[in-house]
Amino acid sequence: MYDETDGGLRANGRHGEGAYEQERTFAALPPAHGRGFAQSWWGHAWLKALEDTALDLAQLKAGRRLARAGAVGAVSVRPGRITAVVKDRHGTPHRSDVLLQRLGEDDWDRFLGMAVERAGHIAALLDREMPPHLVEDASAAGVELLPGIGDLEPQCDCDAWDHCGHTAALCYQVARLLDQDPFVLFLMRGRGERELLDELQVRSVAQAEAEEAPADEEEGALEGVDAGEAYAQGAILPPLPDLPALPPEPGLPPSLDTEAEPAPGLDVTALEFLAAQAAAEAHRMLAEALSPGHERQPLEGELTLEEDAVRLAATAPAAVSARLSTAARRGRDGLALAVRAWGYGGPAALAVLEEEWAPEAEALARARAALDAAWDEDERPRLRAARNRWTVIGGDAQLRHGSDGRWWPYRKERGRWAPAGPAAHDPATALAVATGGE
Repeated sequence: MYDETDGGLRANGRHGEGAYEQERTFAALPPAHGRGFAQSWWGHAWLKALEDTALDLAQLKAGRRLARAGAVGAVSVRPGRITAVVKDRHGTPHRSDVLLQRLGEDDWDRFLGMAVERAGHIAALLDREMPPHLVEDASAAGVELLPGIGDLEPQCDCDAWDHCGHTAALCYQVARLLDQDPFVLFLMRGRGERELLDELQVRSVAQAEAEEAPADEEEGALEGVDAGEAYAQGAILPPLPDLPALPPEPGLPPSLDTEAEPAPGLDVTALEFLAAQAAAEAHRMLAEALSPGHERQPLEGELTLEEDAVRLAATAPAAVSARLSTAARRGRDGLALAVRAWGYGGPAALAVLEEEWAPEAEALARARAALDAAWDEDERPRLRAARNRWTVIGGDAQLRHGSDGRWWPYRKERGRWAPAGPAAHDPATALAVATGGE
């Protein structure tokens, strides 16, 4: 049982005597105005299964509207089914269910065998995380954890034959629950948290005991170990030393403020700034390298000279910023806009500020579909499209579509378009930031 008073999330387990938890009930969540329903990648995968399955986009929009308004009551989660009472826009309650196929015993056996081989998977689950490699490894073992197209089967007393607004609202609400606790998905697939962790513990202990058993216990065992076996196991090697602890803060570079005159052409202020930035960047990179799962993260692309000049200008003193504006090939005002964009999203935000591109047909179709689904018909703003930019007609707000599919809010300031906030997956959320709305 846990209770998060800020989000209104409460889960209660129902237990039979000596039995594992087979149902959890989550109190109704507050309205979700001005925010997306999913923040985690697995929450987005859940919603993608819903949105790829539903045949009526109008029902999805109705479901989002009901979920945002707080019309979904307490959500009951049990193996193979989620249930809630959802009120329609007139306040009439409807019993809504969504069914998801439970995993069979063979599926669970393969999943547990795979998970116990990788301690990182278990550690991530205990941190309420669903690492992509866990899902990929499970899929490779023939076990699909996340739902796909057609896996979310709706049932509602409004007698709709496909996903209606009520079952869609339930799915959008469940995405918020999955964000906070991926064990909700495992319960839907047939295993509660305690049962799953107990089974993993039993298998982990059995595996550790098998690995620690001395090789010469068997009667008549020959002295020594086969070279191939020794190489494969690697257990005979001494353990690696512990990694050094991360320093609490970057080191301080030596001061150049001395009685000696600097060499001709040497900018002492700029050199001290660059030394401090190098120390801070080294500390950041070391912190990332020591973080769990770092070896599975993609490598960052190398910054161009202009991009790095903007990065440095974000924290540079005024005297150094003047020189960086030249290196970045921007004037003072242009550099200020670039620094603002960098603060909202790094290289991706800087590219959106500077680049105007024409989306290909498929990307354009997805963008238009997102815009159509973001607002009700009577609330949709009038937008003028030009390549990857949609400008509010008669207003000072603009949406820019990034190559990664996200929407960036822009606002006209003193005759120039300026970044107004970080990217959002929902164009309505981005436009609310651009216009100063909630």
